[in-house]
Amino acid sequence: MEATRSSELLKQAGMRVTAIRTAVIDAVAERPHADADEVRALVVERLGSVSVQSVYDALHALREAGVLRRFELAGHPSRFEIHAHDNHHHMACRQCGLVKDVPCIVGEMPCLTPSEKHGFVLDEAEVIYWGLCEACQRA
Repeated sequence: MEATRSSELLKQAGMRVTAIRTAVIDAVAERPHADADEVRALVVERLGSVSVQSVYDALHALREAGVLRRFELAGHPSRFEIHAHDNHHHMACRQCGLVKDVPCIVGEMPCLTPSEKHGFVLDEAEVIYWGLCEACQRA
């Protein structure tokens, strides 16, 4: 992602533009669905030595500000993507861990309604489809 776009996302979120934050956004844009270790490796390529804690702090702040979206696949570390606010879901390969975006069939949030709400006001539902990707099926 170009630096101007990263800076713009930070400004829109009311955040200071810093080298680590722009590098984290650029890393996540370059490798959607990356985990924190993958993000850190890309940030180190761009900035040189960067502490693990600095990357975790930036990921947390960017997620809290709505710039990044974090999601978790059972048995895997948390993954990150640029938050598109488009209500999409994920398809994951059980064998190799490949993740692809899948648009929500309904469109508005939440796209699923549980049989019992237990007094909650729902605003989001996360769906993960599991299976085998084409490459793993062929293998």
